Amino acid sequence: MNSNSESILVIDDFHPCFVQNLLDQGLSVNYKPDFNISADFKHLQSAEIVAVRSKINFTSTLLADLPNLKCIARGGAGMDNIDEVFAAAQHITLLNAPEGNRDAVAEHAIGLLLNLNHKISQSFDEVKNGHWNREANRGSEIGSKTIGIIGFGNAGSAFAKKLSGFDANVVAYDKYKVVESPNAKAIALDQLLQTADIISFHVPLTQETKAMVNKDLIAKMKTGVCILNTARGGICSLEDVHLGIISGKIKSFGTDVLENENLASWTDNERVLFANLTASNQVVITPHVAGWTTESYKKIADVLAHKIIEYTTKAKII
Repeated sequence: MNSNSESILVIDDFHPCFVQNLLDQGLSVNYKPDFNISADFKHLQSAEIVAVRSKINFTSTLLADLPNLKCIARGGAGMDNIDEVFAAAQHITLLNAPEGNRDAVAEHAIGLLLNLNHKISQSFDEVKNGHWNREANRGSEIGSKTIGIIGFGNAGSAFAKKLSGFDANVVAYDKYKVVESPNAKAIALDQLLQTADIISFHVPLTQETKAMVNKDLIAKMKTGVCILNTARGGICSLEDVHLGIISGKIKSFGTDVLENENLASWTDNERVLFANLTASNQVVITPHVAGWTTESYKKIADVLAHKIIEYTTKAKII
């Protein structure tokens, strides 16, 4: 590493095994989980490798002020807090760890689906209030359904694998890769939208996927569809989903993510929309925790540490 530069700068909280794995390989680590960009900017400017989760956004403006930066290692699956195009232009290597939380995300998607199909949250709320409504909470089995998966990377393929025991008809579409799996049949997007009873989204947030779940896409779906989103909130227009629920086009909606997850910054319209959605017993929302389990916390750290070790070995910068 450049003698004037910092060690590997870690600016977020990671499982202890992350730093230990790096140290075990003789790498030098500057662990600053309480990193503050104003107070600690000098460390960022001198770093060649930075490990981050979601603490800061690496915009083009910020990246332009980091001339020594050669690699950003993100502790998670998505890269939406990094300007990937600008980073590539600056020859900055980007690493992430989607292998670390794919099982957690897949299990959570299963949980949302079971919750909605068997009305678990709805019936629990009623029981808490002294109502024992069996017929009103009659469930619907997964086994007879066609489940469509859009995006067949780590999380999408893990979701398909976990569905394999439910005897459902699982189909999948991915624009950027060939779907080859014993757990899902490749299918064209239009056919998936027209035939799937349940559609689960597992795509990254990009300019192309931003608000992809909108009124036009929903109009192509089968009436009475269940939509699941454990990817990124920005891929889904909540307003259009709400309209779909009102019209009956959408039977149920389960999401772990929102377009705007900073609740304190919500506009009046956002608050009204959220209130309308959560008032519906056809909706289940969780606070971006699908990939956040005790196990994935360690898995992500292990995966990312080994990718950094591999990178430093090949790049020979440390």
